[in-house]
Amino acid sequence: MSNLRNSVRLVGFLGSEPEVKVVANKKMARVSIAINEYHKNEKGEKVEETQWHNLVMWDKTAILAENFLHKGSEISIEGKLKAGSYTDKQGVVKYFTEIIVNEVMFMGSKKEK
Repeated sequence: MSNLRNSVRLVGFLGSEPEVKVVANKKMARVSIAINEYHKNEKGEKVEETQWHNLVMWDKTAILAENFLHKGSEISIEGKLKAGSYTDKQGVVKYFTEIIVNEVMFMGSKKEK
């Protein structure tokens, strides 16, 4: 049950090419994923809302991202939330939330443009 305390599962489309680099002798990939949700407004019109989430992948999942994921790829991920903060050059504290990905599943071919 302890694995359920901080667990995230999402299905969406990559918004960019994975940014891959080596950190402390480990491969790391960063990419954003778009999650589309649909509902009807007061007029009965279908409305699409998109939420963006930042993903971080390490080691084997980073290598998969580097070799197989591209902008528009539909994927399913499982991971955990990580929140943090930093101070920018102007001295302003910035907060962020990202998802540390444990598993990636390829859902289909590249999304049509």
